[in-house]
Amino acid sequence: MLIEVYFFYLIFLEFFCLFFPNMTIMEEKHYYQVLALVFAVKEINKDPNLLPNTTLGFNIIDTHISDVRTLESSLMLLSGQRLAVPNYQCEKQGKSLAVIAGPYSELSVKITTMLELYKFPQITCGPFDPILSDKVHFPSVYQLAPKDSKLALGMVQLLVHFNWTWVGLLITDNARGETFLWDNREEMARKGVCLTFMLKIPPNENYSLFPHSEVMGILHATSANVIIFYGSDNVVFDWEFEKEDYLSYNKVCITTSQWDFSMRPNTLLVESFSKSLIFSSQRKEIPTFIPFMRAIKPAKYPEDIFLKTFWSLFFPCPLNEKQWKEEDCSINTSLEMLPLRNFDMSMSSRSYNIYNAVYAVAWALQQILFNNNAGDQVSMDQKRIPMANYDIINFVNFHNGTEVLVKMGEFKSHVPFGEDFSNHENVTMWNEFYIKTLHSVCSESCGPGYRKSPCEGQAICCFDCIPCPVGEISNQTDMDQCIKCPEDEYSNKERTRCLHKMVKFLAYEEPLGMTLTYTALTFFLLTVMITGVFVKHQDTPIVKANNRTLSFLLLLSLSQCFLSSLLFIGKPTSTTCLLQQTIFGITFTMAISSILAKTITVVLAFKATRPGSRSRKWVGSRAPISIILNCCLIQVILCGIWLLVSPPFPDADSHSEPEHIILKCNEGSLIAFYFVLGYMGLLALGSFTVAFLARNLPDTFDEAKFITFSMLVFCSVWVSFLPTYQSTKGKIMVAVEVFSILSSSAGLLSCIFIPKCYVILLRPQWNTQEWVNHKSYARGKHHSKICFGI
Repeated sequence: MLIEVYFFYLIFLEFFCLFFPNMTIMEEKHYYQVLALVFAVKEINKDPNLLPNTTLGFNIIDTHISDVRTLESSLMLLSGQRLAVPNYQCEKQGKSLAVIAGPYSELSVKITTMLELYKFPQITCGPFDPILSDKVHFPSVYQLAPKDSKLALGMVQLLVHFNWTWVGLLITDNARGETFLWDNREEMARKGVCLTFMLKIPPNENYSLFPHSEVMGILHATSANVIIFYGSDNVVFDWEFEKEDYLSYNKVCITTSQWDFSMRPNTLLVESFSKSLIFSSQRKEIPTFIPFMRAIKPAKYPEDIFLKTFWSLFFPCPLNEKQWKEEDCSINTSLEMLPLRNFDMSMSSRSYNIYNAVYAVAWALQQILFNNNAGDQVSMDQKRIPMANYDIINFVNFHNGTEVLVKMGEFKSHVPFGEDFSNHENVTMWNEFYIKTLHSVCSESCGPGYRKSPCEGQAICCFDCIPCPVGEISNQTDMDQCIKCPEDEYSNKERTRCLHKMVKFLAYEEPLGMTLTYTALTFFLLTVMITGVFVKHQDTPIVKANNRTLSFLLLLSLSQCFLSSLLFIGKPTSTTCLLQQTIFGITFTMAISSILAKTITVVLAFKATRPGSRSRKWVGSRAPISIILNCCLIQVILCGIWLLVSPPFPDADSHSEPEHIILKCNEGSLIAFYFVLGYMGLLALGSFTVAFLARNLPDTFDEAKFITFSMLVFCSVWVSFLPTYQSTKGKIMVAVEVFSILSSSAGLLSCIFIPKCYVILLRPQWNTQEWVNHKSYARGKHHSKICFGI
C-alpha cells in the first residue's frame, strides 16, 4: 500500500516583478532554496530503501515579513485549507508530518506557540540559535545547523592574519546579534582589534523603518577599510536602492553565507562587494545536485507557478502566459548560463540545511542520527550538534565580468588553537587589478626601533610611534614596550638590536693616557733635577734659607705626587684601586704639611728676632718635622679607616657611555673619599692663610709670597676639581683627577722652586752671603717696625 506523507515548508516566497521591477531579485534566493527542497524530495522518493511504499510530498506556505501573516500561515497549515479555521483539520488527503521553517530563527519563535498546541514537530534550517535549544519553551523544535559560537574567533583570527585592526561592525538587533557582538568584543580585546563603529539593524518587518541613508553615509565616511556583517540578510539587498556613490566604496566585507552573496541585485552592487570574504559552513558536495539544476526548465515542471516567473527575470521571456513561447524561451536556455551574481549552481550552505531538513523528516520515521547522501552525519539530537567548521570564500569579480567564489582558507573550531585557522595566500585575489592586501588600521604600524604610545581618549588601536630610548630596542612591529638591553650591551642607532659594549678605561696606549703619562714623568724628572740642583748647592744661602730639610721633604713628596698619578692610568686592579687614593692622599698631605711647616718657620724665625721672644725655642728642625709627622699621621688614620670599612675596588661602569663599559676604581665610600679630600683642603687653607698673613714680612728671597701664590694655585685647582669631577663620567672623571693632581703639584713646584733655581743657575751673584747681608740691611731701613698678628 502506498502511503503519502506531507510536510510543510514555511518561507517568505513572494515576487514583486509586476509592481516593482527593480526589486524582483530581492527574494528570488528563496526560490533557489525551494529547488533544493524539490531535489531532496525527488532523491528520497527514488530511494527504495529509505521509505519503502511511502511517498514524500510537501506544501509551501508563504509567511511574508509580518507577524500577523506568519501566524495566519501557521493556522492555515494546521487547518489544511486557505481559510484558517482554528481547531479543524480540513485536509482529507495525505498526512502532515512536520514543518520545516525557513531561514530565520525568528520565524520558528513566532509559530512555535501555535504548533506546540498540537505537538507539531518543527525543523529549522536557519543558522543555529541558542534560544531554540531551550526545550522548556521549544520542546518540538529541532535544529540541524551546526553551532556557530566559534565564528567570532575565526573572524578575529582572519583580521589578525591580515593585520586588520580597525574595523566596523553591522549586526542585526536581536539575541543572536548581541551574542555575536559580545563574543567579538571579547576576542577583539584579546587580539588588539578595535571597532571604529557598531550599528544594529532591526530584523525583518522593522527593517523598513531603519535610516538606511545614515548607515550608508557612515560606511562611506569611515576610515576603516574592513566591515563585518552578521545577522539577517535584508540589509545587503536594500543597498540597491541607495545612491550610487555610496555603493562604490573600496572596502573589504567579512560576512557569513547567511547573507547569500551568490545572489546579487545588480552589477553596481557586485563591484562594491568585489572584495568580500565569506565564512561558509563546510559541507560535502552532492554530485547529483548540479545535473539536477542543469536539467531544470519550465517545460519539465509546468505545474511550478514560480519557475516561469523566475525564468522571465533572466531570459527574454514574456510574463504573460498567452505570449509565452516555450520553444523560444526554454529550449536554448539553462540556469547554468546565468552569472554567479544571479545564480549559483552549487549548493549553498542554506540550501544544504534544507536538504538535510528534508532527509531528517524522512529518517525521523526510523532514527534521529543518519548520514545524508553526501556522507555527512546529521543529528536531530540537540546535544550532539557539532561546532561549525567554515570555509573562507573570496568573492572575486573580474574586470571582464567573470565572477567566482574561491576558497582562500578554512577555520576548524574543533582543533587546537593555532592550528584552527589556515589561509591560502596564493589564491587570495581581491580583483585582477588589486593584488596587494588592503590595509585597515587606525594608525600605521610602529616598525622596529619604535614602540606604541596610546592616544589619550581613543581606542587602543590608535597610537603614536615613539622611538625607543637609549639602551632599549624593539625588534618587532607594534611593540607596546621597548626591551631593555643587558648591562653589557647597548642599542644600535636604529634601536633594533643590542650590540656588545666595548670595554674601555684610561689606558696608557690611548692619546689621553699617553699625554698624562708623559706629563707626569716629565714633572717627576723635573722634580728630580731640581732636587739635584738643591743637593749640589745645599750650602748656598738660598737653599739653606727657610729650612733646607723642609725643602728636600717637599721635593720628595712632590715627586711622589707626580708618580701617584700613574696609578690612575691603566686597567684597574684590586691593588691599584687600594693604592690610588691612599698614596695620593698621604703624599699630598705630606707636601701640604711641608709647605705649612715652611710658612710657620718663616713666621717663627721673624718673631724669634724680637728681644725676649719665647718663639726661639721653637726655631729649629724638630718643630717643623713634628708638624709634618702629626699632619701625615691624621691622614694615615683616615685612610686606614677607609680601607678597613669600605675600601676601593675595581668596578665596571656601563651607564656613563652607552656604547662602552668603563673600567674604573669605585671609591667604596664617598664619605671617606671626601673626608680625605676635605682634610687636605683644610691643610691647604691653613697654609694659604698663614702664608698670606706673612707675605709682607721682611725676607731676603720672598719665601712667604711664593708660598702664598703656590697655595692660591693649589686651592684654585682643587676647588674647580670638585664640580668638574661630579659632572663627568667614565674615564674622563679619572682624567680630571689625574689632571688635578698634576696641575696642583706642578703649581707648587713651579711657584716655590723655579724662582730659586733661577737664582741658583742664572743669578749666582744673588746667592752669596754678601748680597744677602746687603739686601737685609736695605730692607731693615724700610721696616723699622713690623707688627704681625699671629
